Amino acid sequence: MQSEQIDQVKFDSAGLIPAIVQDVVNGEMLVMVVMNRGEVVKAMSKGKVDTYSRSRGRLALKGESSGHFQHVKEFRTDCDRDVALFKVEQVVAACHEGYRSCFFRQYDSAGREWKTVAKKAFDPDAVYKK
Repeated sequence: MQSEQIDQVKFDSAGLIPAIVQDVVNGEMLVMVVMNRGEVVKAMSKGKVDTYSRSRGRLALKGESSGHFQHVKEFRTDCDRDVALFKVEQVVAACHEGYRSCFFRQYDSAGREWKTVAKKAFDPDAVYKK
């Protein structure tokens, strides 16, 4: 990635930018993460999404435990250049709970609980061996 281009991306005062990860084929939103400059550059140079894992307290390659990598096909920013969009080829699923997308819960105005609107793509207990 050209440093002149990355210099135009607007990271916040903590050096972070929200990043949406979207399926390049069907447009499904897979996950929203927060990335720093190094992670953006690394994702572009390696071709795989790398983010800070709050649960692990360190940088983590998306798919490092599961093999469910996100292969970067396109990188965009919004009009203000303060939100990133990665269009990826997703291997199996993005969500650690077993769903293809992290956005599998829908508000149900008639109910008391969130409605699950997707089927699991894999068994997280088997993949992560809890």
